[in-house]
Amino acid sequence: MWRQFLLYFRTHSYRADNSQEKDTLQSENEEDIKTVQQLFKPMGSERMEMRKRQMSTTQETPGAAQAQHSTGNRGSNACCFCWCCCCSCSCLTVRNQEEERTRRTSHELQAEGIPNCEESPAPTLEEVNAWAQSFDKLMFTPAGRNAFREFLRTEFSEENMLFWMACEELKQESNKSVIEEKARLIYEDYISILSPKEVSLDSRVREVINRNMLEPSQHTFDDAQLQIYTLMHRDSYPRFMNSAIYKDLLRSLSEKSIEA
Repeated sequence: MWRQFLLYFRTHSYRADNSQEKDTLQSENEEDIKTVQQLFKPMGSERMEMRKRQMSTTQETPGAAQAQHSTGNRGSNACCFCWCCCCSCSCLTVRNQEEERTRRTSHELQAEGIPNCEESPAPTLEEVNAWAQSFDKLMFTPAGRNAFREFLRTEFSEENMLFWMACEELKQESNKSVIEEKARLIYEDYISILSPKEVSLDSRVREVINRNMLEPSQHTFDDAQLQIYTLMHRDSYPRFMNSAIYKDLLRSLSEKSIEA
């Protein structure tokens, strides 16, 4: 009797303990789930707020969108340090403006550095016909040099004529300080490898120029001038005689002479 009672008591107490443990575990799991939901709920709301901000940013007025499009053509103003690319970075705009100003200034300085064509009367038909006889006759007259220079500009080799003219101008100077200043400018403009108007010279001529620049004179660039003159004679002059610039000029002067 007592044995059966003890066995019954132990069995029911074990079941009660198991049920209590299950209830405890279930309640703990429910609390954990609630805790996790509370932790992730703000994150979800923050994401929704971020999405709303993105949507509100994209829904702009047509004028603002057009302004952004025109600004984007000059360069992207999106800040790379922002998690979304919707904030405008003024530093990039300032940098683009500075680069554009620098390019414009350098272009203006380069245009100012190129001298205008020589003043000369209109060439006659006899002069234009004489240009075809020899390169020396073409280079002898200001009108011939202007026409040839216009052709060199189309071939992007105008610096050869400019260098030759600068050397001729240097030969006419007698003041030592003026000679030194002009020699320095000629070197910087046409001899230096950093110049955009550098002329094509061999190493021997460059060594001669470097030695002459120690004591600049009227004849510092004589060897270089002769080499560029020969280059224009052999390379550019034949093409000039077959160019539309020369043929059109010759045809117009011929028509005028026939009408007269």
